[in-house]
Amino acid sequence: MEIIGDGFLSRHLARSFADRHADVTAIAAGVTKTTSATLADFDREAALVYDVVRRARRSGRTVVFFSTASDSMYGTHDCPGLVEGPVYPVSAYGRHKLGLEEILARSGVDYLAFRLSHIVGEGQRPHQLIPSLGRQILGGSVTVHRNAHRDLLDVEHLLLALDRVLASGVRQKVINVASGVLEPIERIVDSIEDRLGVVAERTTVDVPVVSMPTNTDRLRRLVPEWAGLGFGEDYLPRLLDKYLDVLCARVAGPARTPQAL
Repeated sequence: MEIIGDGFLSRHLARSFADRHADVTAIAAGVTKTTSATLADFDREAALVYDVVRRARRSGRTVVFFSTASDSMYGTHDCPGLVEGPVYPVSAYGRHKLGLEEILARSGVDYLAFRLSHIVGEGQRPHQLIPSLGRQILGGSVTVHRNAHRDLLDVEHLLLALDRVLASGVRQKVINVASGVLEPIERIVDSIEDRLGVVAERTTVDVPVVSMPTNTDRLRRLVPEWAGLGFGEDYLPRLLDKYLDVLCARVAGPARTPQAL
């Protein structure tokens, strides 16, 4: 696999697929900041996707693009979280990702667009959800959005999904890759506090929130073992037991308000 990028996801892809799926180019260098990305950030990602598509048209390679299954894409009441259904992105970030999906669909190349929920794993950047919450809690105060929910997914399960779908030969598809389970942000904060032994001062902010469960029917059809991975009430504790210590060590430092919780 040709892997473009040098961040959290690209490093995991390199460890798993450096010598596999030789005809695939994975773009793991895109915008990840949902609320503070600039026009220049969006332009850089678009230019990268255009370049990869043009090369793939000449070489016949498959392009893997990582999009979003967050509220940025599915954050309206009339959007059912289905890849086959209508989407009305609520932010520039969501509209940007949807636009790049459409570029791929019209390009004529073999492609897969994976709409990702909130991925959790070793090596995450400080602005991402669990490191950001850990930093705030260790600093003694945390800000949460009332009634917000997040779909969390172990990076190892993302890699499993990618491997299985690529091996199946399926192409020209948009696929939600998520647990399908919405965790209340309050439960996530409670669970982190319990493990860190810290009770942080909590500021609750009222903002418009629409949390739609991400539909994973297409993924479950393509990856039969997905249904047996244990997504449910015990999934959050398992994720935190596995990753919290290393993520908090990585982001230790002054607390700051996260971008979106």
